[in-house]
Amino acid sequence: MEITTDGGAAGISDRGRHRGINADAMLSTVGSWTVGVVCDGVSMSPRSERAAQVAAEVGVTVLAARLREGVLPEIALGDSARRAARAVVGLAASAHAAPACTYVAGIAGPEGIWSAWIGDSRAYWLPDEGPGTALTEDDTGRHEALSAWLGADAGEPAPRIRSHRPSVPGRLLLCTDGLWRHLPDVAALRGVLPRRVASSARCRRTAGRAPPPPDRVAGRQ
Repeated sequence: MEITTDGGAAGISDRGRHRGINADAMLSTVGSWTVGVVCDGVSMSPRSERAAQVAAEVGVTVLAARLREGVLPEIALGDSARRAARAVVGLAASAHAAPACTYVAGIAGPEGIWSAWIGDSRAYWLPDEGPGTALTEDDTGRHEALSAWLGADAGEPAPRIRSHRPSVPGRLLLCTDGLWRHLPDVAALRGVLPRRVASSARCRRTAGRAPPPPDRVAGRQ
């Protein structure tokens, strides 16, 4: 599945060759802000694809609404992640049969970019010039096991939030581990943006275009 918007945001997902269902979900919207949410169903949990879809839908809806209300991006990201977590908790028949997913959200605007995450889905800043960088740190423990996720068995969500003020234009990339494990090098990630990701890489990503810094974009929305 692919989505594009008039404002320059785009997303692509492929369940890959070894999955019967696609347990990833993404949504983005463009207004005065470009926002995106990417969620990855935890494979060992029941109905993980439903958890990812619900989290993405609730997350992006709340995120866009809070930004329209005029709250700070950091607050909007925290509120939307917690609301998404509560929605996923509501899917559980019990703590022992709890759908679960990871979560990453991003905002791109003329004043900078922001990201929030729970789990091991990631956000990257990929400038048009110069090296890219990861904006998130995986919530994992020993043997790379998840230490945080959305679900009734996950406890109280504690999204981590980070902001970045780029000095050059570029792209904000949100993706699941299906992409970054296939392309662990940041330079390789930037290389796939202009073309379709290989179908062998089960992935979900959404990319938002970030403009130059404010002193170079007077009058842009």
